[in-house]
Amino acid sequence: VPHVKRGVKREADAEAAVVEVESAGVPMGRIVIELYPNLAPKHVERFKALAREGFYNGTTFHRVEPNVIQGGDPLSKDDDPSNDGTGGSPYPDLPAEFSDVPYEAGVVGAARTSDPNTANCQFFVALVRTPNWDNQYTVFGRVVQGLTDARIISGAPTRSGTTNPDPKVVIKSVTLQPRANFK
Repeated sequence: VPHVKRGVKREADAEAAVVEVESAGVPMGRIVIELYPNLAPKHVERFKALAREGFYNGTTFHRVEPNVIQGGDPLSKDDDPSNDGTGGSPYPDLPAEFSDVPYEAGVVGAARTSDPNTANCQFFVALVRTPNWDNQYTVFGRVVQGLTDARIISGAPTRSGTTNPDPKVVIKSVTLQPRANFK
């Protein structure tokens, strides 16, 4: 069982991640994520590196449910939804960096398989308090603007019997901007 950092106060990185989202060419909003390198240094470093490389541009939020939206899979760029959620970056998986920060609305976590040390590039935004994720998924950020947009995305129409949006909900870009630019 990975170590859980306890009682660590969240300290915002100097940069925030700005996620611009669209569907069928129509803007669906902007989600601004404050990042916490003191909680999850490797995850924040990876997320920022991938954002700088343009890795997330054109990926989708491939999973939309009332309690969560998940995205960042490079396999979601193609027209085959069946493999969405299974892809990774060219970099190795990251070790878990668990903390006791609770999964409440707006908390951003690292998606992984059943192995806690398999987070790579995919991320999710919790939209409601979800206690069963506490100490199970690495928390590396929190939405500071755009939670309403994230909730709208969570209600996107989906392919029958799936949590996969149809039409796609595309992450147009993830850019890093000074945290001080956002209230």
